[in-house]
Amino acid sequence: MKTMTCKQLGGACDHEFKATTFEQMAAQSRQHGMEMIQKNDEPHQKAMAAMQDLMGSPEAMNAWMEEKRKLFESLPADS
Repeated sequence: MKTMTCKQLGGACDHEFKATTFEQMAAQSRQHGMEMIQKNDEPHQKAMAAMQDLMGSPEAMNAWMEEKRKLFESLPADS
Protein backbone atom coordinates (compact mmCIF):
# COMPACT_ATOMS: atom_id res chain seq x y z
CA MET A 1 0.00 0.00 0.00
CA LYS A 2 1.26 3.47 -0.90
CA THR A 3 -0.04 6.96 -0.19
CA MET A 4 -0.21 9.96 -2.52
CA THR A 5 -1.93 13.30 -2.21
CA CYS A 6 -4.30 14.99 -4.59
CA LYS A 7 -1.56 17.58 -5.30
CA GLN A 8 0.97 14.86 -6.16
CA LEU A 9 -1.51 13.59 -8.73
CA GLY A 10 -2.08 17.00 -10.31
CA GLY A 11 -4.94 18.09 -8.08
CA ALA A 12 -5.44 20.97 -5.71
CA CYS A 13 -5.44 19.69 -2.14
CA ASP A 14 -3.72 17.47 0.40
CA HIS A 15 -6.41 14.76 0.44
CA GLU A 16 -4.64 11.40 0.67
CA PHE A 17 -5.28 8.31 -1.43
CA LYS A 18 -4.03 4.84 -0.52
CA ALA A 19 -3.63 2.07 -3.08
CA THR A 20 -1.49 -0.89 -4.04
CA THR A 21 -1.34 -0.02 -7.75
CA PHE A 22 -1.01 3.19 -9.73
CA GLU A 23 -4.26 2.37 -11.56
CA GLN A 24 -6.15 2.20 -8.25
CA MET A 25 -4.53 5.47 -7.16
CA ALA A 26 -5.51 7.19 -10.42
CA ALA A 27 -9.11 5.95 -10.13
CA GLN A 28 -9.40 7.34 -6.59
CA SER A 29 -7.96 10.64 -7.76
CA ARG A 30 -10.45 10.87 -10.65
CA GLN A 31 -13.37 10.11 -8.31
CA HIS A 32 -12.21 12.74 -5.82
CA GLY A 33 -11.77 15.29 -8.61
CA MET A 34 -15.28 14.69 -9.92
CA GLU A 35 -16.73 15.05 -6.41
CA MET A 36 -14.90 18.33 -5.89
CA ILE A 37 -16.00 19.66 -9.29
CA GLN A 38 -19.61 18.85 -8.38
CA LYS A 39 -19.08 20.93 -5.21
CA ASN A 40 -17.88 23.82 -7.42
CA ASP A 41 -14.47 23.82 -5.71
CA GLU A 42 -12.53 26.48 -7.61
CA PRO A 43 -8.98 25.13 -7.02
CA HIS A 44 -10.06 21.70 -8.30
CA GLN A 45 -11.82 23.31 -11.27
CA LYS A 46 -8.53 25.00 -12.20
CA ALA A 47 -6.64 21.71 -11.83
CA MET A 48 -9.24 19.99 -14.03
CA ALA A 49 -8.88 22.69 -16.68
CA ALA A 50 -5.12 22.09 -16.73
CA MET A 51 -5.73 18.36 -17.14
CA GLN A 52 -8.11 19.00 -20.03
CA ASP A 53 -5.39 21.05 -21.73
CA LEU A 54 -3.02 18.09 -21.38
CA MET A 55 -5.64 15.77 -22.86
CA GLY A 56 -5.52 17.85 -26.03
CA SER A 57 -2.12 16.33 -26.74
CA PRO A 58 -1.90 12.54 -26.43
CA GLU A 59 1.90 12.76 -26.25
CA ALA A 60 1.80 15.29 -23.40
CA MET A 61 -0.86 13.28 -21.56
CA ASN A 62 1.11 10.04 -21.88
CA ALA A 63 4.27 11.76 -20.63
CA TRP A 64 2.38 13.21 -17.67
CA MET A 65 0.87 9.82 -16.79
CA GLU A 66 4.26 8.14 -17.02
CA GLU A 67 5.75 10.79 -14.72
CA LYS A 68 3.01 10.17 -12.13
CA ARG A 69 3.41 6.38 -12.48
CA LYS A 70 7.17 6.69 -11.85
CA LEU A 71 6.48 8.87 -8.81
CA PHE A 72 4.08 6.24 -7.47
CA GLU A 73 6.60 3.46 -8.06
CA SER A 74 9.38 5.44 -6.34
CA LEU A 75 7.39 5.89 -3.15
CA PRO A 76 8.07 3.58 -0.23
CA ALA A 77 5.32 1.28 0.94
CA ASP A 78 3.31 2.60 3.88
CA SER A 79 4.49 1.29 7.23
